[in-house]
Amino acid sequence: MNPERAQDSESMEPAGDTGALAPPVPAAALVPVPEAARELLLRMFADPYALEQGERSELVEQLRESVSRHPEVSALRVLLGMALCVNLDVHEALEELGEGVRLAPDSFIAHLKMGELWMRLRVCKKAEEHTRKAASLARNPGQVELARRQAAAIRKMVREGIERGGYQSPFAVLGRLRRLWRQRRALAIADG
Repeated sequence: MNPERAQDSESMEPAGDTGALAPPVPAAALVPVPEAARELLLRMFADPYALEQGERSELVEQLRESVSRHPEVSALRVLLGMALCVNLDVHEALEELGEGVRLAPDSFIAHLKMGELWMRLRVCKKAEEHTRKAASLARNPGQVELARRQAAAIRKMVREGIERGGYQSPFAVLGRLRRLWRQRRALAIADG
């Protein structure tokens, strides 16, 4: 190439950040997960039913170890919550996903997965709240589409009456029983 043209083309290039041209960051630098856990995660994402019980338990233990070493990393909490869901440990999954949302309130995936878990538990108000937040945090058309589909599934559940009232304290059940006993006692007194 002509040296004068090379100088001209260099002067025309913007002197800005070239971070987009930088080599990709290795996956290990993004989320500190052991290699064995990474293999199991890939299989879990491909098909959650492909993992045997022992593999699911191993994945959960490895992710718990990573979370204990890096408790401030929201993405690890979300991965652990997802693995706990696949392992059918719902209460622990709620805690981990909740902590993931607390650590990163502007995380699309944390809100989406928390909304998905509430949706699967048929607590539609909380599912809708987290899904709406995820939709507002979406940064690309793929994320928008995921949130839209989840919101549509939640609306369908509400429309078809599949929604649960949400989790309540066990004392709420006792309160309903007490009211029922009072009503029966009042009827017995009125009849007697």
